[in-house]
Amino acid sequence: MTNGITSSQTIGPFPHEGWRWAAELSQQGAVGAGLVTISGVLYDGQGAPVSDGWVEAWTPAAAPVEHERPLPGFRRCATGEQGEFRLELSAAPRPGEPVAWIALFARGLLKHQFCAVFLADAPGLANSELLAQVPAARRDTLIAQRQADGSYRWDIHLQGERETVFLDFT
Repeated sequence: MTNGITSSQTIGPFPHEGWRWAAELSQQGAVGAGLVTISGVLYDGQGAPVSDGWVEAWTPAAAPVEHERPLPGFRRCATGEQGEFRLELSAAPRPGEPVAWIALFARGLLKHQFCAVFLADAPGLANSELLAQVPAARRDTLIAQRQADGSYRWDIHLQGERETVFLDFT
């Protein structure tokens, strides 16, 4: 028996310091014509905010307009004391596609979780091939709702009755 490193490790107590460089590079502000802001809260299974999580977003449509940036189309942000996060994305989604692909990290998660976020008023939402694979009663967990100020609200629930649909890439 050996005591090697396993493939599954939690992020531990220090990612805010270790990952700061990527968060700073990715938070330089969105550019282009299709600016989208998504904010929300990351919740645990008991409904409490997760104050030490990370939300990463990759927006394929943004890569061409951000080609001069160090991390085009990529955003990484730590959750705040109340579990809050804010993503400023540079491009609106293509019809039927998510506005961003999401990876979630948090203390206690042995493996990071993947999901996607769609915009409620995006063209082609009803024809999304990905959403069609999700039970109708759970699709709204992947859809950000437009707010009066033009931004979008999307809360992420790691477990529980409102658990966000997580994707398994095998």
